[in-house]
Amino acid sequence: MSDESDSFDRPADRESPVGEPVVRADPSVTGERADEAVGFDPDDPESVGLATDVVRSFAENTVGSEDHVYVLRGAAACAALVRGVGSYKVAAERAGGDVSVAFIRKWARVHDLPQAIRRHVARGTIAPTAAKHIARVSGDDRHALAWATLDHDLTVREIRSLASEVGDGTSVESALADRGLTLGRMAATLPPAQYIELRRRASIEDRDPDDLLTEALDAYLDV
Repeated sequence: MSDESDSFDRPADRESPVGEPVVRADPSVTGERADEAVGFDPDDPESVGLATDVVRSFAENTVGSEDHVYVLRGAAACAALVRGVGSYKVAAERAGGDVSVAFIRKWARVHDLPQAIRRHVARGTIAPTAAKHIARVSGDDRHALAWATLDHDLTVREIRSLASEVGDGTSVESALADRGLTLGRMAATLPPAQYIELRRRASIEDRDPDDLLTEALDAYLDV
């Protein structure tokens, strides 16, 4: 990503408290299941005990799961357990069974993704297994990889490969370009009146409609 994009005040990590079901408890995202949302308080021993049970159950049932809300709950439990006991190693020992340090680490990182990305995981538009790889990168690269996933219908295998390349120092933009994809390319459908006027002004000013849209978004988003 460019230095310019890094200057934007855009969170790349979780801002709400660890274990708090901000997305899972939002009816606009999870519908009726919002009432089922369970929070985990890493400072409350009883809540950490609950998180321990959830992590163990999550580890035994996560493979092949298509229940995105359930996965986010498991990720929250992993993050709260780690915070509550102080280390990944102790968290894995506390959970027991087949729970490994690697398992807890990768799902705790998913819980630490910014809310904008976690909302897509809850909606099912970004698969939890894809989110694991998006969480491996840092900063604005997380957003870039997540939005490219949506815009280009990337598979989990492609996302895993991209995350590895970015982790090795390649920019998301370059990694996508190597696959014939463009970062930032997305389809937009405008109301007829706006579409006609945009095309008219672009023609009069001898400019590309993309440039006019970018200017309008710069003003609206203040970036």
